Amino acid sequence: MNLTNSELERLKYPIGDFEYGKKYLKADTRTHIKVLEKFPQRLKTLTAKLDEKQLDTPYRPEGWTVRQVVHHIADSHINMFTRVRFALTEENPPIKGYDEAAWALLPDHSLPIKPSLQIIEGLHKRMVFLFKSLDKKGLKKTYYHGGYNKSFEMQEVIALYAWHSEHHYQHIIQALK
Repeated sequence: MNLTNSELERLKYPIGDFEYGKKYLKADTRTHIKVLEKFPQRLKTLTAKLDEKQLDTPYRPEGWTVRQVVHHIADSHINMFTRVRFALTEENPPIKGYDEAAWALLPDHSLPIKPSLQIIEGLHKRMVFLFKSLDKKGLKKTYYHGGYNKSFEMQEVIALYAWHSEHHYQHIIQALK
């Protein structure tokens, strides 16, 4: 299958790329938290009846399989939650990035998706509770990401992971078409 750059870009970013550097109102953040709150159930419902062939279907040529995407979501959101906890307890702590593509090739990414769905469900309960508890000062707390060479405020992190959730949800829908 020969795809144009534009077609490949649409498959990579079905809801568009995340826009860094935006300023968020408290109402935006409440909306993003609701997305994070509803995401585990939406993901569980979407993947509930998938067979092995569907789980091992990539969402685009040379892309991850549905199985890898679900495991990636758990990996990514664990990393985010850890970063957030550092940011809320330290002053602009440096955080470590990780090689997402290499993680997706580790043997545990061939497991059934149930353990990752359970991680996502429990993790999102905790993160949503924590995010809802943040006051104005808490929402302005930051961590420093050396890979981007910049600091990220909690409001942007919350927006990013609401986007990340929907981004990969749409990847799974693409794979199932």
